This record gives sequence, C-alpha cells and structure tokens, in this order.
Amino acid sequence: MTPWMRRLHKWVGLLIGLQFVVWLGSGLMMSLLDPAKIEGSAQRAPEMDVPAWPADTVSPAQALRAAKHPAATLDSGWLLQNPVYRLQSPEGTEVIDARNGHRIDVNAALALRVAQAAYRGGGVPAAPQYLKKTLETRANPDPVWRVDFSDAQDSTIYVSAHSGQVMEHRNATWRLFDIFWMLHIMDYSERANFNNPLVVGMGIGGLWLALTGFWLLVTSFHLQEFIPRRWRRERQLMVFAPGGAHLRTVTAANGDSVYVALAREGVNLPSNCGGGQSCGLCEVRVRGGAGKATAADRSHLAEAKLKVGCRLACNLPVDEDLEIEVAGGASLWTEHWATVVKVEAVTPFLREIHLQPEHAADAQFQPGCYLQLHVPEYQLPRSALWHPDDHRDDWKPLPLPTTLQNKAAVRRSYSLAMPVSAAEGQLVLLARFSPGWQESKRHPPGKGSTYLYTLREGDRVRYSGPFGDFALSGVEREKVFIGAGAGMAPLRAMIQQRLEEGGGERIHYWYGARSARDCPYAAQMQALAGQYSNFSWHPVWSGGAEGGSPRRVHDAIHEDLLRQHPDLGGCEFYLCGPPAMLAATRQLLRTLGVDEARIAYDDFKI
Repeated sequence: MTPWMRRLHKWVGLLIGLQFVVWLGSGLMMSLLDPAKIEGSAQRAPEMDVPAWPADTVSPAQALRAAKHPAATLDSGWLLQNPVYRLQSPEGTEVIDARNGHRIDVNAALALRVAQAAYRGGGVPAAPQYLKKTLETRANPDPVWRVDFSDAQDSTIYVSAHSGQVMEHRNATWRLFDIFWMLHIMDYSERANFNNPLVVGMGIGGLWLALTGFWLLVTSFHLQEFIPRRWRRERQLMVFAPGGAHLRTVTAANGDSVYVALAREGVNLPSNCGGGQSCGLCEVRVRGGAGKATAADRSHLAEAKLKVGCRLACNLPVDEDLEIEVAGGASLWTEHWATVVKVEAVTPFLREIHLQPEHAADAQFQPGCYLQLHVPEYQLPRSALWHPDDHRDDWKPLPLPTTLQNKAAVRRSYSLAMPVSAAEGQLVLLARFSPGWQESKRHPPGKGSTYLYTLREGDRVRYSGPFGDFALSGVEREKVFIGAGAGMAPLRAMIQQRLEEGGGERIHYWYGARSARDCPYAAQMQALAGQYSNFSWHPVWSGGAEGGSPRRVHDAIHEDLLRQHPDLGGCEFYLCGPPAMLAATRQLLRTLGVDEARIAYDDFKI
C-alpha cells in the first residue's frame, strides 16, 4: 500500500499546495490594497441630512391602495428631494410619491439623476444600462441600472430599478479586490460563499494529507532502527550468484534491510533511489521461503518473479538467517576504471560517450545490460556543460542554475548503445540530458546526466557492472522492438548484434521521437534496413513531419502492424523508453492478448 499511498499523497499534496499558494497570494494582495480605494470613498458624495417629514403627504393607507401588488411592508423615505413610500411585496419594491400618492417608475433618466447625486468627482456619466443581474451587486436581488463614470477609477454606481436607491459603488480597485476574493474563497460562480464545496473539499484534502503524511513518516521507520546495532541479534546473510556459486557471507544486525546490510560490507546493489523503494533496481531472489510480498515489491516486480522469491533488497528485512541470489555476482563489489575516448552529441539532448576500460576483461557486457556509473561529488559552473554551436538555440531556453552541484556521490544506470564487439572493446553509452524542469515543476538538473555532459576526451570515470536481465531470448522468432528517447541505446545494441550474428527472423524496429532532428542513429538504422532484408526501420514523429499528422509510437505500430498481424502469438516484443510510452505500449499488448512471457522491457527503473 505504501507506494500507492505515496503517489496519491504526492499528487494530492501538489493540488493542495497549489491552492494554498493561490490562497496565500490572494490574501496577501487583498491586504495590500487600500481600503479607501476599494470603497471608492473619494468618489462618494457625502450623505445628505434627512429633512423633516412634510405634513402634506398622503396617508400610508392611500399609498397602499396605489400599489400594484399587495404589500407586505411599508417604509417611508426619500428619493432625491421627494418624500416617498417604499412598499415591499414578493414581486419586488414599489415606490409611491408621498405628496400625490402616484407610483414612481424608476426609469433611466431617474436612475441617472440618482447616480449623479451619489457621485463626487470629475467623471462624465454614460447612459444607464439596465441589468437584471450582475455579480457586482450580488447581494441585491433586484434588477439595477448601471451608470459608469469616466474617471481614473472607472467608477460605477448601481441604482435599484425597483426602489431607486443606490445599491453599490464599484471601481477598478474593487474589481481587482473581487478577483482576489474569488480566488481566496474558491467560489468561482457567485463569489460570496466562503463555505462552498471547493473550500470544504480542500479542507478535507488538507486533513487527509496531514494524516497520510504522518502515516508515511511512521511507516518509513522501523522499530529496529531505534535500537543500537550492537544490541541487536546478529544474523547471517549468505550471498549467491544466480548459478548457485557462493559469493560471500555477510553478518547483519537483526532488522536491517538486505540493501543496508550489504552496503555496510561494501556490496552496493544497483540503485537509483538509494534504497528508497522507488526505482526497483535492487532486486534479489530469496532462497527458500521469501515471505509475503509487500506493496513496493508488487509495484516494481512482475508476478512471475514474485512467485519464485524475488524481492526488493531495500524492503527485505534480515530478521532471520537468509540466503539470497544477486544478479551481477562479483561485479557488485568490483569497481572498474575507464577513459573517455570520444564524446559526440547525436541530437541536442542525446549524447554518445565512448569509454575505454583499463582492462579488456572489464568490458564483458551483452546487449541489453547496463552499467552503474559512479557519479562523484562536484560543484561546477554552468559553462562546464558544453554543446556544439548548432545546438545553441536548443539549450538557450533551459533555466539552468549558474552553479551545478552534486553534494554526495551517487550511482546512475546506463545501458550500452552498441555491442562491445562492434565498438572495438569500448563501452558506448547514450545519455539523455535531464534539465530538471517540466512545465511548472522545477528541480535541479539530473546529477548523472549533468556529470556526463561535462565529460571530455581523456577524463577518467568509475563504473560497476554488468547488470540487468534485459536480453535477447536467443530464439529465432519474429521480433518487434519498440522504443523512444534514450531507449534507443539497448534496442540498437540488441538489433545490431542479432543482425551481425546472422539472425534470419523478421525484425521490426519502431522508434518514437518528436522530429527527425531528435532521432539518434536514424541514418544507421536506415542503412541496416537496406543491408538486411529481414529488418525494417519505422521512425514515428510525435511532432508531425513532412505534412503528416503527429502520432505516438504505440498508436502507430498498432495501426500499421499489430492490428492486421496474422500471428502475434509467434512474436517477441522488446520495449524500452520513457515511462508513459512504456506503460501505454504494455497496455496495448495486453489488450491484444500478447503473453507476458513474450514481452521483455527495460523501464530504466524510473
């Protein structure tokens, strides 16, 4: 439940947080506006002294007889200089002249005179406008006459079309205040109800956010963490390679996670999240009883893997002696050095980096595998990020900080973009730059991609590997590769190796990019399609190209290949790319009835 709750907590928190910023900002702006300008005090005529009621008026009974509708109440008052009776009924207010007993029609001319009498300033009045309803007089149900004055404040006086009384004084400052008031109380229709459903909903959401935040905080800790390690019972953690070879035995404190226990002994499992249960790279297999899978395990591992005992090491407690199998074997604690021999910008934000390992034995990678690059601490100026001159316009809009920094060493995973055999023993990486922002969200640039984009020929880097189980099946069966973005790297390496080793099965490659300019290795893929009759290359442009309409890669392959394919059950699918593209493609294949066992994918664990 924790990963699901964490995601929901994040999005609800974003929604509540945005509304809180709006609430805070609107409240601040309302407090900064001058109350006298909001009220329009400088444009209001002073209230006249109420004269004595004249003796020659008609009786209230006569006024009631003159009314058009039966009145519920009767009040005496003044309309300009005239004494009047105002009679209230369910149909509205009627005005009776108290001197002669005749009904008074509040027409445009009378409304203009009333507005002019209530106004003080140099503005010229416009012709009155009759309005049945307006938000600016929302507290008054009667229709009104609107009289605008041409002064600096855009003053408006509203006169009731029934009673002839001035209902409201409005101006530009009040209207600005009214917008902030609407945002503050979240009543976007009437701007009057502070207890509207949106405010109540946000209040309930804030309470839920606080409660779930507390729950997530509590679940992030374990009781054992508050007990000193020396007071906890020792457990034995035996580590095996997938083939069964015993690698080492680690002494762990009861309650430690497998990830932490191994890290204390210098065995760093692959991880992009530092053991935070969010990347899924630290997969291990428990020998014997693995216990019940947690929500984090189910979120990152396929059901087939869970059944054979695979679990996330960062979520697997050592509460008894354990035997586990780890992929990668001795590579987990072995570090290698390599020299950067070539750096090439293949697109504005995809860069190819060639690494020459110190020893040939350190380059035993199969296509689909990845290495863990050791990213050191650094603090560099923005100018350290170099790019070719023809990419200057692409980089210029990026809001990058003046100082690029990584405060603690981390590891980042990168797949090989070319078979080692075809790269003369070099490790070829394809790295996408992560600017750290997306629409309204701002984060620091990616620590790993920033480091890679500062590398130049001759620099030395550290890495561990190989890791990963994303690989060709070795069966001569029709293969469909679907990729996007940096997913080009492992798919390109797998296709190239399969073709060069003589695979005769039908091979399709569908790759999605925004435009041809953002598509790496397009010329090489086209050349391979010309060289090998069993290989076809299908680039898809999400931004449209040559007058064609934009298409997403999973939509394109469905329309052009899968929908009419005679034997989908006889195909293998290899997927790699951004999470959204990967999720959509996997859902498409499930809908088409493709067996999960025929679908291999690498989601970069993001």
